[in-house]
Amino acid sequence: MFSLKMKKLNASFGALLLFLFSAPLALAEESSSTVDSAIGAANTSWIMTATALVLFMTLPGLALFYGGLVHKKNVLSVLMHCFAMACVLSVVWLVAGYSLALEGAGAWIGDLRALFGKGLTTDDSGGTEIPGILTFAFQMTFFIITPALVVGTFVERVKFSAVMLFAILWGLFCYAPICHMVWDPDGWMFKDGVIDLAGGIVVHITAGVAALIFCIMVGPRKETSPPHNLAMTLIGTCMLWVGWFGFNGGSGLQANGAGAMSIVVTHISAATAALTWMLIDVATTKKPTVLGICTGAIAGLAAITPASGVAGPIGALIIGVASGAICWYFSIKVKNALGYDDSLDVVGVHGVGGLVGTLLAAVVAVAALGGTENGAENYSWGAQLVTQAKGSIFAVVFTAVVTIVILLIIKHTVGLRVDESEESIGLDQSAHGETAYND
Repeated sequence: MFSLKMKKLNASFGALLLFLFSAPLALAEESSSTVDSAIGAANTSWIMTATALVLFMTLPGLALFYGGLVHKKNVLSVLMHCFAMACVLSVVWLVAGYSLALEGAGAWIGDLRALFGKGLTTDDSGGTEIPGILTFAFQMTFFIITPALVVGTFVERVKFSAVMLFAILWGLFCYAPICHMVWDPDGWMFKDGVIDLAGGIVVHITAGVAALIFCIMVGPRKETSPPHNLAMTLIGTCMLWVGWFGFNGGSGLQANGAGAMSIVVTHISAATAALTWMLIDVATTKKPTVLGICTGAIAGLAAITPASGVAGPIGALIIGVASGAICWYFSIKVKNALGYDDSLDVVGVHGVGGLVGTLLAAVVAVAALGGTENGAENYSWGAQLVTQAKGSIFAVVFTAVVTIVILLIIKHTVGLRVDESEESIGLDQSAHGETAYND
């Protein structure tokens, strides 16, 4: 009798255990099937990773890249600019940046329906199979890095308050409208068929033009010096290179073959441009320089950005060679001839590189070069080139006008430039009361 009771008890206990383990699994399967109908696990996982990679480009990639290029008495100020920008622009993106850039049906700019993230959910975002909140996060990292790129043009001489105010105003009134025009389905450049997968116009042309206006309006440095730590710059370059896989590879918002191709062409362009710049260095100075190969790599990365959704490997080679040579010429020859103090070559690398890549996107998209022909049945690279040029010219003019207005506002409120004694001491001490090195 006791044995029978034990058998019944064991059977009951086993049934209970089976229920406890199987019920959650059944619910999970049901939940998973419900979620998978709207949210794709692969796409979501990849864009979460890409979001981290793009933030990694600013913190610490760009900060170290720029930090190594300045005098040691200003390195902390550069790191602080990048770090503080990332913080303040994250808040601005939540408050109004996202809404102005990617919400609303306007052709020029979004509306205010998503202020403070209103309406953002974990549900599918516009058929992309990723959560809406993840789209918000991914695009936020672009909003952060674009004004941060401009830091390289005004290092060692601009007030910290001016830098913060510039980041806020420029992000809202320059970046957000251009972003909406190019990437929102209702934006006029998007409807016009402009090719810009990851920011040739939105990021690099706008940053380059803003940098040119900024360095002219703020004036040249009182004294220049060679880079204080090229090892730091090389480390920053490597971080940017790896982060760019998320920058370009994630901009299709899908974990698929197109994303894989974007990563491959990004790498090929960077490598080719770096080698091109290095060879020009050897031909002109008889030495392959670390600064040259690093700068060339960044030029190739900037240039492939708009075309990374339509180019094949051959197209990446073309863009790599073109950007390496043309960006070298503008950064070395044109800058010296015109005399503007673009301290860390933001204009020559990002502005010119972004323009080169945006225009060449029309060419490398053709099937004969391994491109995707932009998905059109009767693709005409000539007609597309006109479209690319029209969008680029508008972005140049719009950015220039808005940047001038913003800098005039800053100049007549908090002021743009530190005084001569503060510049001589170095911004690490005069602005932040700290030093990077003890010697």
